[in-house]
Amino acid sequence: MKTFVLLITHGLVLIIGFAAGIYLLPILTQPTAPDEEMIGKVASEALFTGQFQRDLKDSDALHYGDGTLYVSEKKISFSGSISPGPDYRLYLSPEFIETKADFLSKKAKMRQIGDVRTFENFLVNLPEDVNPADYNTAIVWCESFSIFITAGKYQ
Repeated sequence: MKTFVLLITHGLVLIIGFAAGIYLLPILTQPTAPDEEMIGKVASEALFTGQFQRDLKDSDALHYGDGTLYVSEKKISFSGSISPGPDYRLYLSPEFIETKADFLSKKAKMRQIGDVRTFENFLVNLPEDVNPADYNTAIVWCESFSIFITAGKYQ
């Protein structure tokens, strides 16, 4: 009986430690976030603005974004916060998406723009062949776990 209790308690500690590591590692290893001056430069050149909101269908307490998105000809910046996590990617979509199912069914029409590695503000360069006017929504997606984080319609 004692061995069984030890296996259960040690197994639970292992699972909790693993989950905490997945959550905390991106926070501990994130690069320095862009400051408000860098975000403001993109904001001053923005062709479009949008909002990431916490109350989307597939957003929850662990997967959300909250703040303002600025889309210029060459960069996308975000002033606000997104929930921390591993392997976040920024996508542009020609239509608004707010669920995992919608994202997966329409992923072929989207364009992956780059990695999101900071959780307070971010700045992502647009590839030269991407015209942001061809899309209307920016989406943050967790590639490793196929989890919808947030989206914001910018036009």
